[in-house]
Amino acid sequence: MIEMAFGDLDINVHPERKRSRFQPIKAWHHMQKLIANKEDTEQVFHIIEALNGRSFEKNFAAFVKSPEGYRLLKERTYLPPVLDDHSWIKALPEGTVGRAYVEFMEREGLTAQGLVEESAKHRAGVADYDDDYLWFGNRLRDTHDLFHVLSGYNRDALGEASLLAFTYSQNPGNGVLFIAFMGCRTIAKNAPKSARIMDCFWEGKRNGAAAQRIMRQDIVELMKEPLEAARERLGIKPPAAYRRALEILTAHGYTAATQLEDAGKAPAQAAA
Repeated sequence: MIEMAFGDLDINVHPERKRSRFQPIKAWHHMQKLIANKEDTEQVFHIIEALNGRSFEKNFAAFVKSPEGYRLLKERTYLPPVLDDHSWIKALPEGTVGRAYVEFMEREGLTAQGLVEESAKHRAGVADYDDDYLWFGNRLRDTHDLFHVLSGYNRDALGEASLLAFTYSQNPGNGVLFIAFMGCRTIAKNAPKSARIMDCFWEGKRNGAAAQRIMRQDIVELMKEPLEAARERLGIKPPAAYRRALEILTAHGYTAATQLEDAGKAPAQAAA
């Protein structure tokens, strides 16, 4: 292991871990697959890897230099078993972050372990290393659905794209920003102009930048907070542009499940 010291904390990075490379052509190829099937979440991992360059290392350094991140890395909690044990979360009071999270996950048929498995498909055949970069990458992955709950963005195509814009401001990376922009742009092509789809992209970026870093929160303690109080404490603003856009899209016959597909098939009058 290569060790870097932050105070009394030694950071372990495997010496055989390869440096990230910037690969825009590869990213564009995988973006086309994601547009064709928004449920093919494996493509997201490919795009992020192809475009993020050195941003992962920079985000990790900023995380560890913060008092909260420093403490969390010392503890090295692995989140999926904690998040998928709904028994303790359901014992929390109504209206808490935890109860909202469980309701969201059960309604959408999701598990934290499911996202782990999607990530593993992408990593199949690729060497991985049990070091501190792996722990940090896992935490980025495992908090994604909690970001949905706290930010107010749903899992429709526009919600996912807007959430990625929010996520970019929390943990900068060109791959995440590219997916967010292209997702919103694809929907905007044939959506009603009054929906102002690109406003959702910019709002997501602003809201993510204005909020405290969710990655640095103690997730177990956060689950116990009332949802609205947690949003206020973290400075997470309501996604007003996104909500207005959804109302307009719904009125024009766009469905949450097929926004990207509908965007390519919408009748000409829908864009008027």
